[in-house]
Amino acid sequence: MPAEGEPHERTWMAYPSEGYSLGDTPEEHHEARTTWAEVAHAVARFEPVTVVVDPGQVSAAREYLSADIDILEAPLNDAWMRDIGPTFVLSEDGRLGGVDWIFNGWGGQDWAQWDKDSKIGALVVERSGAALVDSPLVNEGGGIQVDGLGTVLVTETVQLDAGRNPGLSKADVEAELARTIGATKVIWLPRGLTRDQDTYGTRGHVDIVAAIPSPGVVLVHDQRNPEHPDFEVSKAVIDVLKQTTDARGESWEIITVPRRRFCATRRASSTTATSTISSSTAASSRAASTIPRTRRRSRSCRRPTPDARSCRSTPARSSRAAAASTASPSTSPPCADAP
Repeated sequence: MPAEGEPHERTWMAYPSEGYSLGDTPEEHHEARTTWAEVAHAVARFEPVTVVVDPGQVSAAREYLSADIDILEAPLNDAWMRDIGPTFVLSEDGRLGGVDWIFNGWGGQDWAQWDKDSKIGALVVERSGAALVDSPLVNEGGGIQVDGLGTVLVTETVQLDAGRNPGLSKADVEAELARTIGATKVIWLPRGLTRDQDTYGTRGHVDIVAAIPSPGVVLVHDQRNPEHPDFEVSKAVIDVLKQTTDARGESWEIITVPRRRFCATRRASSTTATSTISSSTAASSRAASTIPRTRRRSRSCRRPTPDARSCRSTPARSSRAAAASTASPSTSPPCADAP
């Protein structure tokens, strides 16, 4: 599997349908559709983009997406192509393949639906012209991070999740990752972030706790508030990485990314304290941050704990794009760690 920063032939996305991403009100529908469209248009400045759209959303998608974006109609439950789509790989002689993992709603969670999303991986492989690499492993794109040289980061709470792969051992998972994505070194991190373990989380995707921007370098979410539950998570992840090497046998350069502290600001014309959360990514908009928390998986679109699940890219013979989010004024403490 190539590193995500390698050149691509194309980026694949899924458009919000009647799921957690779209929201409930017309205002939320507009924000979600606008955000996904802005990401697609930003990526399309550099490479072709195909957006998979549920048949019931095609007319809406055509209003928001320009003629530069290719639309592929297919039934969808939601809009997280990074997780439901295939993982593109290259053979030693440059032939393109697509690994079709089993998708079961992030471990068969009772709030998720996946009867339609589970078919998207094979569809994208077929339409991309890649060779199908079928896999019996329940896995998602957000559950793996690679360096393009054979190293892959995973978490024990995802690949060994009883709701995903009951009965599989680490050795079983490692063998399948070697067969499918060419992994020669699997590094097992203990878990993801705390809120990703809750009712609406993925149970610990690695891509919100660690990422490999270049060979030998790993970025790690760093919660520095000792009273926050992720303080111990960050410490455990860093400790594991300090004791491991990449596929080349080289030690990691570990770069910690401090978790932002969101502080209230006071407007000169008002005595009302407000808190504004924003992030800088491929597109700048309010995204789906206004969708009620009970309707969404726990990871909002933000950095430095990235949610890049809206895209999956075809490597040239995966890029990530995520929407930025801005929270509405809140009554949170003047300065506090986000959950």
